Amino acid sequence: MLKRVWLMLCLMMVVASAQAAGWTLRDTQGKAIRLSDYKGKWVLVNFWATWCPPCREEIPDLEALYQAHARKDLVVVGVAMAYNHDPASVTQFARNMHMTYPIVLGDDGIAAQFGGADELPTSYLFNPKGKEVGFHIGPLTRQDIEGFISAKGY
Repeated sequence: MLKRVWLMLCLMMVVASAQAAGWTLRDTQGKAIRLSDYKGKWVLVNFWATWCPPCREEIPDLEALYQAHARKDLVVVGVAMAYNHDPASVTQFARNMHMTYPIVLGDDGIAAQFGGADELPTSYLFNPKGKEVGFHIGPLTRQDIEGFISAKGY
């Protein structure tokens, strides 16, 4: 029985990873954002909400990370969750927080493509080859991401 559960969990992870590998999202401006567009760069997909204190805490560091790396080796994509179908509130929040990285209006279907985002913030990291190499629940710092990338040696 335990073997069967373990096998099912592994299979679910493979399926979730395969789904995420080819994702295409639309930002608040309607522009398509594809993982394949960022080949050769690290991609951090961060699920967050405007009402979430840990999400608000990490935004300045994610913005600093994006500003430091976007033109060379890393992109941040924010996915706003639980926004009560009020896109204007998300775009206003992003402006107020000085968020310049792409913002996507998310839902459970989008989160499911990545394996879910039951807790916020939740982040997924893809390496320059487009493979998911990291998953984290809770706030991240710029140093967390830069340290992980340095340790991977890409």
